[in-house]
Amino acid sequence: MRSFLLLSVLLACSMAEEIETKLSPLQAVSKSVESFSTNFYKTVSKNEKGNLITSPLSAGVVLSMAAYGARENTEKQMRDVLKLPADDTLGRSGFQNLIDNLNSVKDVELRLANKIFPKKGLEIKPEFKALTADSFRSAEEQLDFAQSAESASIINAWCQNKTNNKIKDLIKPDDLNSDTAMVLVNAVYFKGQWKKKFDAKNTEERPFHIDHKTVKNVSTMYQSVNIIYGVLPDLKAKFVEIPYKGEEVSMIIVLPDEVNGLAELEQKLENLDINTLRQKGYPHDVELYLPKFKIESTIELNNVLTEMGMEEMFSDKANFSGIADVPLKVSKVLQKAFIEVNEEGAEAAAATGLSGRRFLVELDRLVFDVNKPFLFFLITTFKTSVIFQGHLQDPAKYQTLVTFDRVKTIK
Repeated sequence: MRSFLLLSVLLACSMAEEIETKLSPLQAVSKSVESFSTNFYKTVSKNEKGNLITSPLSAGVVLSMAAYGARENTEKQMRDVLKLPADDTLGRSGFQNLIDNLNSVKDVELRLANKIFPKKGLEIKPEFKALTADSFRSAEEQLDFAQSAESASIINAWCQNKTNNKIKDLIKPDDLNSDTAMVLVNAVYFKGQWKKKFDAKNTEERPFHIDHKTVKNVSTMYQSVNIIYGVLPDLKAKFVEIPYKGEEVSMIIVLPDEVNGLAELEQKLENLDINTLRQKGYPHDVELYLPKFKIESTIELNNVLTEMGMEEMFSDKANFSGIADVPLKVSKVLQKAFIEVNEEGAEAAAATGLSGRRFLVELDRLVFDVNKPFLFFLITTFKTSVIFQGHLQDPAKYQTLVTFDRVKTIK
């Protein structure tokens, strides 16, 4: 009998993110995470046409933790997709540095936590225990998965605690049974105030173009502010970067030139390196109009990860002998994410060109009106990492939580 390994990811966000041997551990892992993140979001977004919030970082961390326990072809597939450093020492040290850096951000709340829930009696190999505890800062708690309701309640309570009660009911009792060997969970939570808050008195109903045929009036914030602005002619888009208090985390809004330009923009994401993008912008006085919005997404990632090249971990050929001596395979990978953006800031959880520069010089007043579907990133600025990423199609759903259920469990 082959037992099941359940990988879960959750997250939330709210008001009030060369040669390998020459890279530092943090640089090597950051490079790997960014490469994976680009392909992950591109694969997820092409099938999610409504409002979407996800965390490639959160998915990458929990999958990397499992990958270090994989062997043979399962390991090769996971490493290839996750772009893990070939040097294990470099990679393990890098994840430790990345998690420690994220958890030390000041002036905003940013927390990344991992936990493994092995089945009672399952003998986890000492090497994997040490890896998860040291490199991934992961705690451990054994559960009796035959008591599925009780086990789900314990896991969900941990998730709620790590995401300030924003992520609830990540695991359902039906996800667990006596064959479940282990659940790996990663949680990301962010809450921060804008460096310059929007004045609620300036918020008003303004038109938002859902598509060429549909226009809705939505609650839209306004402020005149000096922020980073840039033009991306190759992507037919422009962007602004809005800092949070402390300026270690910011939100990037990428706005397509065309009302129906979001899908094309997202399929060109391999050309949208965040570091390169940020270098194409510079400070400018901007009249900024930004809709208030709230999104919650729940996505089963089995099909996404299979499409990306990690199909063996879901099959009976899976080899996770670096975790335990009993045969293991992944039954389900879940991600649940939440974000709310308003005048105070944002809360979230989980669980280029010279022509543009010359154009701006001629303007006394630049208007950046986010009045059509757009792409957004929540990033850390001290070492550019994408914490959350998503798109907004319809901010009129501000009071509605949108849930996506994509695929059935593969067993």
